[in-house]
Amino acid sequence: METITLFVLEATSEKPIHALEAIITATGGVERALVDTSDGEVKITFDEKQVTPEQLMETLRQHGFHIV
Repeated sequence: METITLFVLEATSEKPIHALEAIITATGGVERALVDTSDGEVKITFDEKQVTPEQLMETLRQHGFHIV
C-alpha cells in the first residue's frame, strides 16, 4: 500500500467532503481516505498495482475538485 497527500480546495466543508470521500473510496484499489477539514488535506491509502496517483487526481478533477 502507498499513501499520497493532496490538498483539495473544496475539502473544507461537510457536503464536498462527503462527495470527495464517496468518489475516492469507490475507486478500485483505494483502501481509505482521510480528510483534514481545516486545510483540505486529503490522505489516500491505495494499492499502487491497481491505481496510480495520477489516476486518483484525474478522477477528482473530472468531478470538479481542484487540487492545489
